[in-house]
Amino acid sequence: MADALLPQDLVEQLGDPAAFERWSALTGDGVLVLDLRGRAGGLTVSPAAERLTQLPAVSVAWVEDEVEPGLRPLAAAVDVLVQDPASFALLRSVVSRTPLAALALVQLLRHSEGRSIHDGLTAESWVYGMLQAGPEFATWLAAREPRAIESSREPAVRITRDGDRLELVLNRPERRNAFSAAMRDGLCEGLALVHQDPTIRSVELRGAGPSFSSGGDLDEFGSLPDPATAHAVRSTRNPGRLLAEVAGRVHAYVHGACVGAGVELPAFCTRVTARPDAFFLLPEIEMGLVPGAGGTVSLPRRIGRQRTAWLALSGERLSAESALAWGLVDEVADIGTPR
Repeated sequence: MADALLPQDLVEQLGDPAAFERWSALTGDGVLVLDLRGRAGGLTVSPAAERLTQLPAVSVAWVEDEVEPGLRPLAAAVDVLVQDPASFALLRSVVSRTPLAALALVQLLRHSEGRSIHDGLTAESWVYGMLQAGPEFATWLAAREPRAIESSREPAVRITRDGDRLELVLNRPERRNAFSAAMRDGLCEGLALVHQDPTIRSVELRGAGPSFSSGGDLDEFGSLPDPATAHAVRSTRNPGRLLAEVAGRVHAYVHGACVGAGVELPAFCTRVTARPDAFFLLPEIEMGLVPGAGGTVSLPRRIGRQRTAWLALSGERLSAESALAWGLVDEVADIGTPR
């Protein structure tokens, strides 16, 4: 990568206050690229590593399998690690289209690392609401054909109890379980029951139809009156928070498309089993948003901040086998799906 900085150049240039203008989603280059394939050579990198976590830009490091010990503080500080030029080109392309959302994502992940689940969810909601009022989401929303929000007589979440076992089934199979307000409410209702009843010893979270969940219901995007009200709703009724509090009793079984909320929510559970056909995808950056169902909190706890940033920024699909290797799921197995 021709524009990649060597560590000694990075140390020198990040010592200049103008670095915040040079690498910026607003005034300069929205991506800083660092080549960490060499040796430190006695270089002191800790101040530059701290500076990396403050830049208003996405930082990407080109690495090999092993990073030289003296350069590891820089490798730990960057937002994303890549091992090939194609991955870098993909990231730069995405950041060039939605630089504000990309910056907000990496700053959110940096901020929430090491903080409590509650603090992380609150910060995620603030950032999500801010971006809802931003130009990139407005552009994405304006390009969509408006459709009427469909209603159904079927419950969006089926709640079934059998002795000490409770089954929660996402139940919009005709929409591939697109995560709607009704589904959010139904899931919160079922999880509240788990909170209130300690005799429920195990909970199975499943999805009806061909997919666990295709993510947020796009027909409802932008339907709330304003971002502040939307933040209040997320603060009041948040299935991610409820899942995290009872995670030890919840086993998620996922299959097919696990998109957006369809990967963010299961990641809170103590146990996740994926069918071999499952794939995982975070599409929100291209919409001018960040993951908003708790993914900036749940995914880093399973796969780390840098892999979470890669998934969100790249928009790439992650297979069930790769998800297992990363720790996003705990098992890949043939599982049935509810009717």
